Amino acid sequence: MIKDPVLSVVTFLMIPFIVLFGLYIQFHGDYTPGGGFQAGIIVASGIILYSMLFGISTTLQAIPYSTIKFTNVLGILIYGGTGIVTVLFDQNFLSYSILSTDSRTGQKLGIFLVELGVLLTVSSSMLIIYISFARKRK
Repeated sequence: MIKDPVLSVVTFLMIPFIVLFGLYIQFHGDYTPGGGFQAGIIVASGIILYSMLFGISTTLQAIPYSTIKFTNVLGILIYGGTGIVTVLFDQNFLSYSILSTDSRTGQKLGIFLVELGVLLTVSSSMLIIYISFARKRK
């Protein structure tokens, strides 16, 4: 936990911008380089920075560990579920065009769902790893 008040205020003000940048990367992932993995790492780094600033116990009060684990499972289910839905419609795994009547809309929806699943899985996995190390340190 950091005790310097200037560093605390500056870091506290930066955290929303870090998370916002991660969301920007997420929503532009199908148009520009980047996507779910990069966005997940950026969002997790903002939360880890918060944890370094205020302590692991304060972070776990804001985001319970059970919520982090649920987010991890939810991300895997969104990613896998998108592929399973395409298989159920007699298409190849992650063949997005079947997700909508318009092939282009289906592609966009499929990419968005997969990238959302990756974002949730990567950010929660990074948080689980960080929390595991931070708890062992004590």
